[in-house]
Amino acid sequence: MIPHMTKTILITILTLSVLLSCKDQREKEISKIKLEYDFIEFHKDFFLANEEKLLVLKKKFPYLFPSALTNKEWLDKINDPDEQILFKITDSVYPNLKIIHDQTDKLYKYIKYYNPTFSPPKTFTLINGLDYETPIIYADSLAFISLDMFLGADSEVYNNFPKYISSNFTQDNIIVDLAKKIIQKEYVIHRDQSFIGSMIYFGKQLYLAELFLPDVKENLILGIPQSKLTWSIENESEIWKYFISHEMLFSTNQSLNKRFIDLAPFSKFYLGNDRESPGGIGNFIGLQIVRSYMKNNSVSIDKMIKTNTDILFKNSKYKPTK
Repeated sequence: MIPHMTKTILITILTLSVLLSCKDQREKEISKIKLEYDFIEFHKDFFLANEEKLLVLKKKFPYLFPSALTNKEWLDKINDPDEQILFKITDSVYPNLKIIHDQTDKLYKYIKYYNPTFSPPKTFTLINGLDYETPIIYADSLAFISLDMFLGADSEVYNNFPKYISSNFTQDNIIVDLAKKIIQKEYVIHRDQSFIGSMIYFGKQLYLAELFLPDVKENLILGIPQSKLTWSIENESEIWKYFISHEMLFSTNQSLNKRFIDLAPFSKFYLGNDRESPGGIGNFIGLQIVRSYMKNNSVSIDKMIKTNTDILFKNSKYKPTK
């Protein structure tokens, strides 16, 4: 008769073996996926263009040149000293875009594996005047990556940005931001007005991002420093107790989103250690709930996405570890 402890160890080993085998099979299938899309280093073509090359670019990519601007105005932009400085800084950080191209390939393959109807977009690199509100744009068949928003957290060009914002202006964040933009566009996820509805809404997006970016660290997926992820894990149970004790879960008070969902330097519990927490702690909790739901229910990704807040929460059996 096999002792209980030995039996438990054997079950664990068998489970891990099955999981690893499934992962290996998935990787093989994904590696075989063939993609057809263009990856265009437009920022170089544009800022190295003369009048003749500008006309070629305008003819090739008319949708990138609003007709309201004349050729002279485009050339003035190319030759503007500040624009050229930003281009040179960007080019020094990204002299070669092979890594970024390889990452987009892998991302697009993973998305297509889980969503066979997905068509990879024609992907452009741009320099967009430090437009921090739209560092990535995804519109069906086109994707635009503004490289000037990913020059490194300590880049001098971000001196006027708050640190909690500029900390995500790194090369590692390009593929994460691109994945999130595609998820927002390709997947219709319902968001109800309750606080837990917001948490689960973003939790679903983050779960998909993890699925499509298996090699990316969790703190990058969440957009927070590793130290603040560690704090979140260590305090998960207390965070959950706080939400419950203050009757926040089913509240429709939108101020809760500002305190616990939106981009911020830290979450606002109004306690002495608030600054140790990451901004948007509710997104972290939402991800844990969705993970728990997928662990405790044999459902497809599509089913998870379509499941409403109440049912998902109830069937998640979410219970933070002590």
